[in-house]
Amino acid sequence: MHKQVTTGFSLLEVIVSLAILAIALSAVVKATTSYTRNLGSLRDTTLAHWVAVNKMNEITLSRTWPKAGRIKGSTTMANRDWAWSVDVQNTPDADVRRLEIEVRADAADEDPISSLIGFVGKPG
Repeated sequence: MHKQVTTGFSLLEVIVSLAILAIALSAVVKATTSYTRNLGSLRDTTLAHWVAVNKMNEITLSRTWPKAGRIKGSTTMANRDWAWSVDVQNTPDADVRRLEIEVRADAADEDPISSLIGFVGKPG
């Protein structure tokens, strides 16, 4: 009598292999989704910061003395509109003003994406 030798995988081995593959693929999909979400957030934060820096530079280079109060406006960067606001405050030094610039993706947003604080001296 010849002993029959079987080759291949049993049904149980195939099911376990598929389960392991499904778990691994779901982890890859989750990691990719998280990476994509973080990338979009980093892009928005970087662009908003650039808008704030540009606004600070505009005020500094304009050589005009900003009045204390709040200034609002919008600008376009990277084919997107950004809402910005500048809160100009007096300081103990009469020749220096404090500027707090906040940038939002939309004027209706409550929380700014980026904020920047700087100081500007009186021209002259």
